[in-house]
Amino acid sequence: MNRSRLSALAASAALVLGPATLTVPAAGAEPARAPATASAAPIAGSAQLPRPTGPHTVGRSTLHLVDAGRPDPWVPSAGPRQLMVSMYYPARPGTGGPTAPYMTIEEARFLLELRAPEATVPPEAISGVRTWAHPDARPAHGRFPLVVLSPGFTFPRATLTGLAEDLASRGYVVALVDHPYENAGTTLPDGRTLPCAICDEFSSIGGSSVAESRARDVSFVLDRLTGRHPSWRHARVTDAKRIGMAGHSIGGNSAAATMAGDARVRAGVNMDGSFFSPVPGGGLDGRPFLMLGAEDRMGDKTWHQSWADLDGWKRWLTVAGADHGSFTDVPLLAELAGIPDTAPMPYERSQVLTRAYVAAFFDLHLKGVPQPVLDGPSPENPEVTVRLP
Repeated sequence: MNRSRLSALAASAALVLGPATLTVPAAGAEPARAPATASAAPIAGSAQLPRPTGPHTVGRSTLHLVDAGRPDPWVPSAGPRQLMVSMYYPARPGTGGPTAPYMTIEEARFLLELRAPEATVPPEAISGVRTWAHPDARPAHGRFPLVVLSPGFTFPRATLTGLAEDLASRGYVVALVDHPYENAGTTLPDGRTLPCAICDEFSSIGGSSVAESRARDVSFVLDRLTGRHPSWRHARVTDAKRIGMAGHSIGGNSAAATMAGDARVRAGVNMDGSFFSPVPGGGLDGRPFLMLGAEDRMGDKTWHQSWADLDGWKRWLTVAGADHGSFTDVPLLAELAGIPDTAPMPYERSQVLTRAYVAAFFDLHLKGVPQPVLDGPSPENPEVTVRLP
């Protein structure tokens, strides 16, 4: 496949989206495919995500949350807004089942149809990526900061699994959120897989509308995780006073949009996403924010404006050799789909850097652990340029 097809796979809301091949039901039609298997066991010989770097074993739970007070913003005929959330957390070794599936087969099928329609690999090659988290493992003792993760436009939450598992291994509870109808496909507990309803309409809808809708999604997730009657049975291990958020592309913009309206989020990270919804002119009430991006962001006017408007601790990190998808699992999926990686930086190295700097940011601002790596050049990471206020 050519470079333009790779760009289509690695792009999200921050870049121009190519046409999708997935047929979206008309308004009022049932917005889902027939029920499909809701899990996909790893297959022998399948690819594996890089091993988490922290000391903890990782557990995973899956939540289906329904916001009864809010119609779905993109498909009102579908009823209340539904969200699927993968909870990653430090776990006790030897508990839980075999490692969790990466995504469902139908989610993988939808992703290939939407972003790589010329690929000839079976969806099982994508859904069968091996992970490190153990379903329903018993949580480790203690209370841990909570980090919400939001993926790029068109991409399912699974594409941030590598980062989620690593943060959990380092002592964080991670809520990895799917935003239905904004990604290739989201499988519900009943087995139906919701397709993307707005993947061809991003320009007309506007990135700010998507980012602000996601901010509402995340605030609802926080309500359900930290309220008096939490939806997650292990909520006791979450420290509701230490909450951060990170996202890729439009998910990164959503981190800023969420912070603008929800004071519970104390620190945020934007991984290579344009600020369609701008940082408020008065800043984020002094709360810290990290801008982590490829060299292309140096020419993004929204980054320069947001940098000027941020009023708290801030850093702008530029990663030489990275491209838009480098901060996610997308390069691995592209390789599995038979698409050569055109980013100069190998996937394994981009994962090392993304994990290290995102974790350093949250270690500093949610755990209070000094992180000199955020204060200037690092001999170990020559690819990363650090811009200080």
